[in-house]
Amino acid sequence: MGELMQKFRAAALAVALGTALGMALGAAVVAPAGATPKPSLSFDACPGDLATPYPAMTCASVQVPLDYAAPGKGQATLLISKVPARDPAKRRGALFVNPGGPGAGAASYVGKLTKPDGKGVTRLPPSVLDSYDIIGMDPRGVGHSSPFGCVDPGYFGGPQPDPDAAAGRERLWQTWAKFAAGCQAKAGAVLPHLGTVNVAKDMDLIRDRMGERKLSYLGFSYGTYLGAVYGELFGPKADRMILDGNVNPVPEDLWYQAALAQPPAVQKRVTDWLAWVAKYDPVFHLGTSAAETTKAWNAALEEFRAHPHGAVGANELLGLTFNVMFAEVGWEALGRALSDYTVKHDDSALVGMASPDTGAGAVQTTSAFQSVICADAAWPADRAVYERDTAAVAKGSQFAWYNTFASGAACANWPAPHGTRVPITGKALPKILMFNSVGDPSTPYAGAVKMHNALPGSVLVTERDSGKHCVFANPIGYANERAQQLGAAYLTTGQLPPSDTTIGGHPVPGPSGATAASLDRSPA
Repeated sequence: MGELMQKFRAAALAVALGTALGMALGAAVVAPAGATPKPSLSFDACPGDLATPYPAMTCASVQVPLDYAAPGKGQATLLISKVPARDPAKRRGALFVNPGGPGAGAASYVGKLTKPDGKGVTRLPPSVLDSYDIIGMDPRGVGHSSPFGCVDPGYFGGPQPDPDAAAGRERLWQTWAKFAAGCQAKAGAVLPHLGTVNVAKDMDLIRDRMGERKLSYLGFSYGTYLGAVYGELFGPKADRMILDGNVNPVPEDLWYQAALAQPPAVQKRVTDWLAWVAKYDPVFHLGTSAAETTKAWNAALEEFRAHPHGAVGANELLGLTFNVMFAEVGWEALGRALSDYTVKHDDSALVGMASPDTGAGAVQTTSAFQSVICADAAWPADRAVYERDTAAVAKGSQFAWYNTFASGAACANWPAPHGTRVPITGKALPKILMFNSVGDPSTPYAGAVKMHNALPGSVLVTERDSGKHCVFANPIGYANERAQQLGAAYLTTGQLPPSDTTIGGHPVPGPSGATAASLDRSPA
């Protein structure tokens, strides 16, 4: 959502303030259909927080109409980042990327995908970096693009109310209803113009101002829906497109249904994680069976529920665990933190990992996230609907109330009109490539099948025996070499698998310095 969602909630990553969107006058100018547009963007130095970690990246600022129906009534200023193609002789165009969220910025994401790690390996394959300018656009309200915030920093200071207690839910509902009122007070003029349709239009305007006749696209999580919407609006302008970690585009109330679909998938990953912890009991000392490690996890959760540790209660602990399940790279750290608490009675690691960020950046992220999902599609207006539907999901997942109630309270009380879901048909898109792991906790596989069916020219690559969120060029998970090969071949040559295909999942490494086969099974 990961984006979808990398769940930007007060409990786990929480929230932050910025400034209102700019309102200078101006209008969009788009080249006639079929014409090769003339470049009008000038890329130069990036802001310091981007230039320091990513010195190879350049940036440009672009003004876009706040309202495309009335382009003379206001503008937003967007930040665009670029890493140019490494081999000009092989350059075939611009590859726009979006990391999802909504609320996650693409400007910094370009750096993450292109910067070599300590071993010289980049997340995007070398052949792709040779062939494309990699382009990242911070969507309106996100990152450096006319930021805004609905509440002041510290509004979501922990511990937040327990979502599984009726009294806690009442407090949560009021907290997020006041958040929605804060959005109206601080950014009411821009709220109607922050949905996915406007972001897609911004992308196409940027394409035009870069002088590109077409754009290629790589979208993760929420970015898959953005890519599909772009295809509906500007299909002939799309060249090659990869959608990875796919949103189910079918429901009219798509983000509400996405919030309900995630908790069971996350619960399955928690089960996998606890089985992995049991496999390495000589490291974690929480039990040699999944039943024993599950008991340890449940005991910690209930203790934090009854007696919060500083800013961390059950809400924050659920939020931390929810986010860690997106990629196995965090499994060891969470397992060791749970072990420290359970075995050594030391809560410092667990509290440190789960303590919420209540600063300005987190408020901005949450404000952008809620503004898009509340604006994009219908949400129930009746609180009783949230209570009924979430209670049903909670029968099979500890994360149901945590995941649904905050966004539900905000969107049920949203001060701007809900938009209408864009029907996805793929009628004007070229053949595209899709990836999804079979156990993705953020964008469950059933939704990927729905997106695949909605895009007749798509080929779906399924990563079996895997539950990480997103597969190709994944900057938060372990790489799948076969996925890297397939994605690179498609982007550079246009070659697609002849039909839908399944690739093997990556093995989950053991804890640092240990393997299951070599560990001593003696008691701690």
